[in-house]
Amino acid sequence: MSEALKALADAGVSIWLDDLSRERLDSGNLVKLVDEWHVTGVTTNPTIFAAALSKGSAYDQQVKELAAEGKSTAEAIREITTTDVRNACDVFADIHKATGGVDGRVSIEVEPGLAHDTDATVAQAKELWAKVDRPNVLIKIPATLEGLPSITAAISEGISVNVTLIFGLDRYKGVMDAYFTGLEQAAEKGIDLSQIQSVASFFVSRVDTEYDKRLDEIGTEEAKGLRSKAAIANARLAYEAYEEAFSSDRWKALEAKGANVQRPLWASTGVKDPNLPDTLYVTELVVANTVNTMPEKTMAAVADHGVIEGDKVTGTAADAHVIIDSLRGLGISYEDVIETLEREGVEKFDVSWGELVETVDTALKAASAS
Repeated sequence: MSEALKALADAGVSIWLDDLSRERLDSGNLVKLVDEWHVTGVTTNPTIFAAALSKGSAYDQQVKELAAEGKSTAEAIREITTTDVRNACDVFADIHKATGGVDGRVSIEVEPGLAHDTDATVAQAKELWAKVDRPNVLIKIPATLEGLPSITAAISEGISVNVTLIFGLDRYKGVMDAYFTGLEQAAEKGIDLSQIQSVASFFVSRVDTEYDKRLDEIGTEEAKGLRSKAAIANARLAYEAYEEAFSSDRWKALEAKGANVQRPLWASTGVKDPNLPDTLYVTELVVANTVNTMPEKTMAAVADHGVIEGDKVTGTAADAHVIIDSLRGLGISYEDVIETLEREGVEKFDVSWGELVETVDTALKAASAS
């Protein structure tokens, strides 16, 4: 058992694994992580599934069956990914029950190509919700402008949502507003609000990557002194926005009807810069009632040498504002950084989806020919 991961969990941070594969499920590795590393959930995305399907033989039998049934590539992807998510949901069923539905969650994402199509996103969210057919699944919807009404629509139907690809504070406030509106509409329909859960995935490491690239171009001593400080500051300001929204009268009215808080989820917490401490985006974002979803490499680093010093977020907003203001003072536009990150985030997942389609298509053709 890892003392550092236990301390993280004891501090109120839910530890979710940012990875899922058939091999991880079949080998018992996921169960082991639950037992030994306090893992209470799993997140997936197109990149993760593309990587899982390109390695080993764990999917061969299902691919053969799907090929024999004449399934299209799109249908096969849907069957393969929802099978993994459904089975992972079953692994976490006891945790889901023990935590009153808060944890034991497994996320599956709508196709990234739909990120700017509200109606298609809602339709696929409903389809995935029905297909997985487990109360502890979360449907991932990106926080694009077009995604905001999709979030509201899904929540209003009683679908639990993981809002993904949040980089900026204004958009995050829009996400929370979309959640509140969805809950209000669900209440009007007579849906039990206590059964709806949501997390808001606020991306961390990529913010430093983009800011540091721009700081290096400036090259002054002041710029060098601000390297790798933007991401933590941005996340801490997100937490300030969360505290404000979830102490409002609007929220209190929903809470009185049984609604659950939409927890902040720190995503993209593996460091991109090898010069940074490999536990940075975990140890510096410890605060109760949040989720940290980590790749296994980051989780192993925390388990091995992470130092958990308690709450590192509450009361830090003033200092965080100073950092973001200092970056503006150097001529770096916060809005441009965030816009760039959102665009690139959608594009990266779109590329990964293309790789997933190509991998499955090739496997289906090979199975049909054999």
